[in-house]
Amino acid sequence: MILPDRRYFRQRLRRFIRPAWLGTLRRSEPLSRNFGYDRGTPVDRYYIERFLAEHRSNIRGSVLEVKDPTYTQRFGTGVQRSHVLDVNSANPRATIVADLTAADALPSESFDCFILTQTLHLIYGVDAALRHAHRVLRPGGVLLVTVPAVIRVAPPPEPDYWRFTADGCSRLFGDVFGTKQVAVRAYGNVLTCIAFLTGMAHEELSRTELEVDDPLFPLVITVRAVKEASAAAGTRELPRMSDRLQ
Repeated sequence: MILPDRRYFRQRLRRFIRPAWLGTLRRSEPLSRNFGYDRGTPVDRYYIERFLAEHRSNIRGSVLEVKDPTYTQRFGTGVQRSHVLDVNSANPRATIVADLTAADALPSESFDCFILTQTLHLIYGVDAALRHAHRVLRPGGVLLVTVPAVIRVAPPPEPDYWRFTADGCSRLFGDVFGTKQVAVRAYGNVLTCIAFLTGMAHEELSRTELEVDDPLFPLVITVRAVKEASAAAGTRELPRMSDRLQ
């Protein structure tokens, strides 16, 4: 007869002392299949909007945003011109129809700020998208990006390719903008990750719960990247993502 080892008893004791009370979350079906919009505001939006509010002074001059100008209008200060980029020509709000990975038609050095939230995980050619984002910014222009560390898979037919880490973003954006031009931060914790995946709204969590940032369990990664004032900064050869993975 094989007796259980000490680790077995320690694990049982830990489960007894710290039981996992899942309550209404002990289910295989999420509370919401629409990111929590039907219950309130999705949890990731708490961090996205907190990030944009912290950098609202950068949302000025000529501003580019993807799909709609919601955040330009909400957080912009001194916005002179607002543009909306979308690959879908059927979007009535789009002032520029282009694929960010092949946006050669977009004129260089045209924007003071580019707001790019929760988009890069849906783009296979992240390197190309970042090169064009860098190119269309004026010297001193700011790219404000949020990407998911944790998120449900986008429903078909929307493609869904990537999830990101703070280290990965530091490398990706640093290769394009220069390491000193990039500030990366991780937001969220294990509770907010669970809440977001199951479809809870951030109104169902307390401010205290939302304000805890655990770098080992991030929900959202934010990036503030500034284009160097020197026009020559964008001319260097950039490594591809596939090269970094080798």
